[in-house]
Amino acid sequence: MKHYLIILFCISFSIMAQNNLPSAPKKNKTLSKFDHNREDPYYWMNERDAEEVLEYIGQENKYCEAYFSGLKGLVDTIDQELESRIDPNEQKSPFWYNGNLYQSRNEEGLEYEKIYRLKNDKAQLFFDENERAKDKSFYDLADWELSPNNKFLAVVEDFKGRRKNTISIRKNKTGEYLKDRIEDSNGDVIWSNDNKTIYYIKKDPQTLREYQVFRHKIGTENTEDVLVYQEDDEKYSVYFSKSKTGDYIFINCYSSLTSEIRWISANDPKSVPQVFLKRKQGHLYSVMHHTNGFYIISNDKAPNNKILFARTIPKSIGQCDVFQETSKDTYIKDISSFQEFLVIQERTKGLNKIKIYPFESRETTYIEFDEATYYLGLAMNDDFKSNILYYTYNSMTTPSSIYAYDMVTGTQKLWHQKEIKDPSFSSDNYTSQRIWARANDGEQIPISLVYKKGVDLKSAPLLLYGYGSYGITIPDVFSASRLSLLDRGFVFAVAHIRGSKYMGEQWYENGKFLKKTNTFTDFINAAEFLGHMGYCDPDRIYAQGGSAGGLLMGAVANMAPYLWKGIVSQVPFVDVLTTMLDETIPLTTSEYEEWGNPNEENYYYYLLKYSPYDNIKKMAYPAMYITTGYHDSQVQYWEPLKYVAKLRDYKTDQNPFLFDCNMDAGHGGGSGLSNERKETAKVYAFILGMENKIK
Repeated sequence: MKHYLIILFCISFSIMAQNNLPSAPKKNKTLSKFDHNREDPYYWMNERDAEEVLEYIGQENKYCEAYFSGLKGLVDTIDQELESRIDPNEQKSPFWYNGNLYQSRNEEGLEYEKIYRLKNDKAQLFFDENERAKDKSFYDLADWELSPNNKFLAVVEDFKGRRKNTISIRKNKTGEYLKDRIEDSNGDVIWSNDNKTIYYIKKDPQTLREYQVFRHKIGTENTEDVLVYQEDDEKYSVYFSKSKTGDYIFINCYSSLTSEIRWISANDPKSVPQVFLKRKQGHLYSVMHHTNGFYIISNDKAPNNKILFARTIPKSIGQCDVFQETSKDTYIKDISSFQEFLVIQERTKGLNKIKIYPFESRETTYIEFDEATYYLGLAMNDDFKSNILYYTYNSMTTPSSIYAYDMVTGTQKLWHQKEIKDPSFSSDNYTSQRIWARANDGEQIPISLVYKKGVDLKSAPLLLYGYGSYGITIPDVFSASRLSLLDRGFVFAVAHIRGSKYMGEQWYENGKFLKKTNTFTDFINAAEFLGHMGYCDPDRIYAQGGSAGGLLMGAVANMAPYLWKGIVSQVPFVDVLTTMLDETIPLTTSEYEEWGNPNEENYYYYLLKYSPYDNIKKMAYPAMYITTGYHDSQVQYWEPLKYVAKLRDYKTDQNPFLFDCNMDAGHGGGSGLSNERKETAKVYAFILGMENKIK
């Protein structure tokens, strides 16, 4: 009966939709470059807050709402499933910070977390996000940092979703907030060791590039804040960090290809930034301070990185000793310093390892797991003098676990594990594995997948996830929400395509610039392999990606529309060429080192070749669900809006085609637990609706 009802809904909606399709006016604008003209009838949609723009978004949102009203029962069912798996009073892993133990907790009926300080088996409320979010349509606690003496708390909050954050200072003894209030910061704050001074970062108001570091003395007017450093090269952004030793604050200037670090003394608020190693085109490095010197991760003549050591601040890289050589097979991800140990995070053939190096014995040991695929990384390790390392492990079948590992004895204990409230859940009911597909050029593409035991793979639907940009590697982690698909017979897979660093630096280099299309063909080849080799029903493959992964979705929809039964594209970067040619759009110029500069003819035509918006054709497209946030600062709302309008004009099929714009959200979607669940429930309901299943 339920199966019949959803088919009836689809037929009814299809009839209704023909008379209520959103329609956007066309206003042709000619965009010219290198004697090449492009006609863009929807360019006008970048007029933020214009009545015509808001009217069209309203049409699309109403159309989307009408579609999901017919799936309300399914959305509600999935929403309830998601809620039922997580304890409404969930307690996150405790963590040490500034000598005290803290824990974030959820409480039933509340949208946001509370942070408690734990002492003598008692929990004292330290910070309540719900109080701060009261009467706000959006709230995000971007950061919170304690002064070294624990007397003050710097709170960084976003009240709109555009990642323009406000810094406030609280006196912890009384809970009173001082008059100090800094607007439009980037979301990070660091205390000087004098307990009176904070450092913060400002963005360019037009491009939103993070480029200025300021110093603020508590109790003074913002007009008295001192500009500590400004990065004038528009290809570079800045972020900062404080060494675990507490001695240094590092100001990191970086682009995709090059970095430069400046240091200031955390003990002297008036110290002037000094360059650590001068920037050299193509040289990326990071610095970790130890009481015995400086450990440096560098890619100088080392694509997969090497570790250097300098007892004092070096004047050149030639003054550094090699601590760990580079390797063709192992990518060095990060290092962390402890008084007696150096901890090195590595990736070999896609799998993470943690290497423990004791300074005294120099006999290294590894933390790793004998599994086909898993995630392994460091948890919060705040205490430089500690011999206990907190690390996190989980897999596609195992919920996240935090372990406390004694680096002296090699023993460990489970510190915390995320619990799945559903009593029927067992990791033993699911299987994960890693397989390898062959790309067009012969490369082997790693694919991680998970499914419920007993599923007939050859007839199973599959959701394939991908990203493939900026060197970001999608981790193979557990998802409680994903069980709603797996328990309905779905296979879930992640394609570790080029453009990530899953297989090291070369994997990234072969998926960017003039090799970017490898990212898209890898994803297509992965889907073809999964279908041909019996890991799913080839006629029931769905694809999902967000942001640059939304670019991936747009590209593969144009290149191989026949492969996908449906596509979920979230905050998608789809108007690539126009955006990259407009230097007034936030973050554009800094992106040249990822995509290429289209003011150069070879890059212009290469971007034109794959830009999803520019390559829409008169043809049948798969069903699509496209989401965005009106306040998105990374992918402006008008990119997916234009994309949707043009697709509506060009597509020749009757497949469901939905656009959902959250008017209170930014790049990360809506805030609060219920909003997050509802967004996931709608994605799954869209897919399951295509499968004609209500369970």
